[in-house]
Amino acid sequence: MTTAVQTRDLSKSFGVLNAVNRLTVSIERGEVFGFLGPNGAGKTTTIRMLTALIAPSAGTAQVAGFTLGEDDQQIRSRVGILTESPGLYDNLSTERNLAFFGHLYRVPDLSAQVDRYLKLLGLWGRRQDPAATLSRGMRQKLAIARALLHEPEILFLDEPTSGLDPEAARLVREFVADLKQAGRTIFLCTHNLEEADRLCDRVAVFNTRLVAMDTPAALRYQLFGRKVVFHLRAVRPGFEDLVSGYGFVQQVQSVENKLVVTLENPEENNPLLVQALVAAGADIQFLGEIKRSLEDIYLQLLETARLPEVEVNRRISEPAAREENHG
Repeated sequence: MTTAVQTRDLSKSFGVLNAVNRLTVSIERGEVFGFLGPNGAGKTTTIRMLTALIAPSAGTAQVAGFTLGEDDQQIRSRVGILTESPGLYDNLSTERNLAFFGHLYRVPDLSAQVDRYLKLLGLWGRRQDPAATLSRGMRQKLAIARALLHEPEILFLDEPTSGLDPEAARLVREFVADLKQAGRTIFLCTHNLEEADRLCDRVAVFNTRLVAMDTPAALRYQLFGRKVVFHLRAVRPGFEDLVSGYGFVQQVQSVENKLVVTLENPEENNPLLVQALVAAGADIQFLGEIKRSLEDIYLQLLETARLPEVEVNRRISEPAAREENHG
């Protein structure tokens, strides 16, 4: 894998406002990279810098192998961008909207390329209709087609499902998933954290500065560990000591008739604990693992980023309350 986007201390200020503060990230080709943060965090400003629409105040970036500030025209020709509120020419047909932007990008065999994306995104039957007559979901698909028409190396999507009804949002998500399967590099800004969890290889939590970056699974483990709940008929004296004696067990808590066990690699180690407990006379009813959503991770990271170090360590260690049961 080669690097698609590389930034070092990338920053943008508007007067006294630091919109983006010393951002350093590396995004590989073929990766779907989620960029998550609250409103006003600087996500859209970051996209505008990386697509060479505005200049950074400080720092450096390479996009598709070209240097920001030196090769801006090359960068613009190799990226596609879907803004949160894409501007379309309402009086032009769906087909002519794509053709207009295709001419700007000097797309070869433009007619065939327009036809391809109209069909790919389910807009072929509406190709002669003015863009103003399209539903919001169809307009969003038309904007995605426009962003892809020149076959960009990197696609920047800013809130691609914002404001869409569930059916339209599902169609857009499915198309993004198809692009992922095809190996496209995608930089995805979204407030839909379930969507990011499903689509992204890695995510960065950002609030004018980088708070954390890793795979969703790794962030879950770093913040909360893996917790398995052993539901028993009764917790007898000695069960906690028995379980805590295993080296892979990090913590054991007894809650009513349950043992909440924080441990490494539950898939491998759960059977050892089950065997030991049964041998000790435990009646195990079922097991479940406490599952943390990406929303839990996101909120915890944003909260702890604002706290003193001692308080951060305490908050991160607090147990979760969401559980997924397995019979």
